[in-house]
Amino acid sequence: METKQNQKGAALRPRPPTIAIDGPVAAGKTAVGAEVARRLGYRFLDTGSMYRAFTWFILERGINPDDAERLQQAASSVRLTVTGVNEHARILVDGEDATPHLTSARVESAVSQVSRVPAVRRAMVDIQRAAAAGGGVVMAGRDIGTVVLPDAGLKVYLNASREERARRRQEQMALRGEETSFETVLADLTRRDAIDSNREASPLRPARDAVIIDSDGLTLEQVVERVISLLP
Repeated sequence: METKQNQKGAALRPRPPTIAIDGPVAAGKTAVGAEVARRLGYRFLDTGSMYRAFTWFILERGINPDDAERLQQAASSVRLTVTGVNEHARILVDGEDATPHLTSARVESAVSQVSRVPAVRRAMVDIQRAAAAGGGVVMAGRDIGTVVLPDAGLKVYLNASREERARRRQEQMALRGEETSFETVLADLTRRDAIDSNREASPLRPARDAVIIDSDGLTLEQVVERVISLLP
């Protein structure tokens, strides 16, 4: 466990070994979590990428994302591995590199359907807990503070208005060369929010002891500074 020192050399309270950052689609979890991890010298794990990798895998094999039984079968046998750290991380599914496909339109449209299946979530949670076992981890997702790491030393729930999140997501898509209307992005966020919040397994909600940060009107730097300021 890392311990900070003040200018006189006196030991300050140790930093928490794990930091959980949860929130809805396009709330800024990945950007904020990655930057917080970089400043602390921690590893960053975006659990949303793991669900996206599994979604890509089942689509490649022609499995209907609404077929819960076949998703359960696939989740029980698949080998999902995260190699490298932070910006160099790669996600392998049964040895195939899913990383280049994580933000494709077909994965984007199906990932919430796939990730609501309890067996899929159980399989991912086991992998995520194993990844955090050594500490020094910032983990972002939708159930980190409530299910994956309920004892995380710091829990943050990032939120923003649906309109602001749609604006950010539209900008991200434009940077990837994907042109779409604001109304289309907003409708998709509304659909995914409903799935994530109402699913049977690990519904999206803030942990009781999470600090809620509304990032409307805040820059990335301001949100990162707010999270850092919450550390002991």
